[in-house]
Amino acid sequence: MQQPLWTPSAERIAATRMDAFRRFVNQRHNLQLADYPALHAWSVDQREVFWQAIVEFFEVRFSGKAEAVLREDPAMPSANWFPGATLNFAEHLLRRRDNHPALVAIGEDGSREQLSYAELAAHVAGLQKGLQQAGVGIGDRVAAFMPNTWQTLVGMLAASSLGATWSSCSPDFGTQGVIDRFGQIEPKVLIAAAGYRYAGKNLDLTAKLNEIIERLPTLEQLLVVPYSNAQAKAADFHSTAKVALWQDFYQAGGEPQFTPVAFDHPLYILYSSGTTGVPKCIVHGTGGTLLQHVKELGLHTDLTADDTLFYYTTCGWMMWNWLVSGLALGATLVLFDGSPFHPDAERLIDLIDAEDISIFGTSAKFIAALEKAGAKPGSTHKLQRLKAILSTGSPLSHESFEYVYRDIKADVCLSSISGGTDIVSCFALGNPVLPVWRGELQCKGLGMDVQVWNETGQAVSGEKGELVCAQHFPCMPVGFWKDADGSKFQAAYFDTFPGIWAHGDYAEVTQHGGLVIHGRSDAVLNPGGVRIGTAEIYRQVEKVEAVLESIAIGQEWDDDVRVVLFVRLRDGVQLTDELQAQIRQVIRSNTTPRHVPAKIIAVTDIPRTISGKIVELAVRNVVHGKPVKNTDALANPQALELYRDLVQLQN
Repeated sequence: MQQPLWTPSAERIAATRMDAFRRFVNQRHNLQLADYPALHAWSVDQREVFWQAIVEFFEVRFSGKAEAVLREDPAMPSANWFPGATLNFAEHLLRRRDNHPALVAIGEDGSREQLSYAELAAHVAGLQKGLQQAGVGIGDRVAAFMPNTWQTLVGMLAASSLGATWSSCSPDFGTQGVIDRFGQIEPKVLIAAAGYRYAGKNLDLTAKLNEIIERLPTLEQLLVVPYSNAQAKAADFHSTAKVALWQDFYQAGGEPQFTPVAFDHPLYILYSSGTTGVPKCIVHGTGGTLLQHVKELGLHTDLTADDTLFYYTTCGWMMWNWLVSGLALGATLVLFDGSPFHPDAERLIDLIDAEDISIFGTSAKFIAALEKAGAKPGSTHKLQRLKAILSTGSPLSHESFEYVYRDIKADVCLSSISGGTDIVSCFALGNPVLPVWRGELQCKGLGMDVQVWNETGQAVSGEKGELVCAQHFPCMPVGFWKDADGSKFQAAYFDTFPGIWAHGDYAEVTQHGGLVIHGRSDAVLNPGGVRIGTAEIYRQVEKVEAVLESIAIGQEWDDDVRVVLFVRLRDGVQLTDELQAQIRQVIRSNTTPRHVPAKIIAVTDIPRTISGKIVELAVRNVVHGKPVKNTDALANPQALELYRDLVQLQN
């Protein structure tokens, strides 16, 4: 029988916030919920009571009282959560005001800046005054073109304290990528870095920023953070808007004030990857985001005020929005800006020891790359306080699960998590009271009626299908920006199964009540009419030592679809007949003959979005001679040319 890789002790379970919440619910509602499955079933069956319990357990404060917890119609999207309630997001993230470290901002060059909760609130108050003088109020958009540093976080808190809506892109976005996003939402204020660092290079953003502001006609204020470009001057930027340097705009002193807004008032605007057209602007509400984040961080991640939380992310990825909500639990955040592999593969592992990180978040790609680099952090580092490792961005392979427990730390909760930009949170994620099984996401999120449906709309377990959420949840987007009739929003999530949220993941519920994500539904391969998730293939290919990474697509061929696998090999390795045979054998032995690629082709690069996700659809379009509508969404768009007009795919 398969054994779990990790099982929490009874003492550890009893000390978790998740178990404290179970006991809280039992006492408050005179129940006998004995374990997590019972708690989850209750949270879905009694959603209104559950979400009110989250409000009470985490002491969420409403300025205006809610008339109800939920008003809804049977079909989605039609929910109105906590109607009448008002609150302020920044107020909840700044409740702690002592000298405990709120954040540590670390640059690739080794620079380190620390702010206490008291200092953070003072910075927010100072920026808030400047934004008020610039005319920022409820509903205005404040955008940021910034690296992951403390000024970005202060910007978000100051904007949301005033009831403004926040949106951010990271400096690695191309000019058009920024325009495609901010051009749609028409920000009143843009906070932007004059430079940033990556992989040992200092990159000047002056020219790029001038191109961007020229194409944002509604901009009234440009706020420049010199960051790695210490010589930057306001005169370097040519804008019809007012231009100020951060230090001149900021007004020291005082306490921040907080403007109450409606529960569903737009807090964040995030963006779809935009690889099939102009990115969709996804609007997230204030209350839903707050409740979901305190639930996920406090219960599923077991984050407390004594913890130090790190996630490797840029401000252009939803994990930044998730990370910064750790302030609502009074924890210390570690913000890192730069390459995770500079100057070597263990740069981020060094941070765990240096900053006493207890919860470390990264991508599945990073963990796989760490193993390929031969790193054994468990032998070279102390990792003393590390209690949880989080992974997202793509499915974490079975081999990566085993690597973590073998070569990083045996006593750690490894949480593969999945959700996304669409919900600025997770559908399935970790759980400190449950065992960890190879290749599985531990559980469905509390209050989330997550199911896997087959093509006829029946819930299935132990077989693959579409990941759905069958009932309303508070962090469902408010809608899409400038989608007045809601038609684009409807088409994105509710057309597959009318009135039900279909997330676009190809998934499977396991016998342990966890989930396996087999890839994106739109990237599923279909040879001979059999649906295959690309993650099933990647998992096997990663076992081959010579292969660094791979991408698989379905090529239309002879009135069917054939599987084509592209591999990026280690330096100096050739794709010989023997290596091809080895790859095919590993896939065939561990999956089915249907999974075996008809063609294996070596490439020197694999195209990715700026947040690091491989783009099967873009590659498939190039192979079939179709246009890729928005290459600016890619970190390395030039890589697509490696897949165009390949002789190997002509026969």
